[in-house]
Amino acid sequence: MAVTLAATHVYRETIKKSVFLAQAGPAADVDAAMAFIAGHSDPGATHNCWAYRIGAAYRFSDDGEPGGTAGRPMLQAIDGQDCDRVAVVVTRWYGGINLGTGGLARAYGGTAANCLRLAQRIEIIDTVSATCACSYAELQPLKSRLAQAGATITREAFGAGGVVLAVSVPRHALDGLNAWLVNFSRGQSALRLDDGPHGA
Repeated sequence: MAVTLAATHVYRETIKKSVFLAQAGPAADVDAAMAFIAGHSDPGATHNCWAYRIGAAYRFSDDGEPGGTAGRPMLQAIDGQDCDRVAVVVTRWYGGINLGTGGLARAYGGTAANCLRLAQRIEIIDTVSATCACSYAELQPLKSRLAQAGATITREAFGAGGVVLAVSVPRHALDGLNAWLVNFSRGQSALRLDDGPHGA
């Protein structure tokens, strides 16, 4: 099961006098990932290498280090820990001792992996957007059942005939919740799917 991070986590390591500072955080989309990278890079450092993974989208940068010694090992650290929707920046302050290509790959990949391993993680739940309608009398029982199913209400529209709720429902709870709603409303309401799956 893929996980993302609950918040930004920072991890520092000194390897042969070079300081490596890893910063990892959640990124809902590519724009958020690039903003995280820009916000956590230090222009005064020797290198700011980075990687992100957001579903099928990924990128990485060696930022002047020899090709393949920084960004790719960092991406492998993300993938190796089943992380998704995550961006990582590893900033290096050169300490005067060359690490060699293998040493660099181990330093960048290892620092990123340790940062991710120590960070607080949250499971990514596959959710579906839907709408449902109910009378005012049915609203509180419906809200209670939605909460039990792990669904969240994203919008409420109140009209003369009742309420229309926009909800985000965990995919695994969709069929059971819909069956309950049809039965509860005596066939007057059902979940209408809006679009494809999206993440919580």
